[in-house]
Amino acid sequence: MENKREKRSVEITTQYFIFLDRHIDDVITGRSAEFMEVNQIAAELAVSHKHLTDTIQKETGNHPCHFYDARIIDKAKALLLNTNTSVAQIAHLLTYDPANFSKFFKKWTGDTPGNFRKGNKKK
Repeated sequence: MENKREKRSVEITTQYFIFLDRHIDDVITGRSAEFMEVNQIAAELAVSHKHLTDTIQKETGNHPCHFYDARIIDKAKALLLNTNTSVAQIAHLLTYDPANFSKFFKKWTGDTPGNFRKGNKKK
């Protein structure tokens, strides 16, 4: 019984990460208007919010929101380094107000989006 539960736990975690990557891409490309809440993602995966949170926490040591934010930051970094899209436009693509996006980005990376772009862009 325990082995079946462990397999399900790994399956839910894998499904969460696959869903997260697809959902973030959908927001960036405009196929989805806004980011879903974790409880909405849980419903899409046919599990309760508590079960999803407990499972991700047990499997990874972090809350699902940690990975959600980390994936958004990864996308933001890629957009900053690989496009000439303005920071404000990137913020809007990621459904953020530009000022809030800059605060969010700096909290995660220790740098503003503009400074990150300047310091890491390939010449």
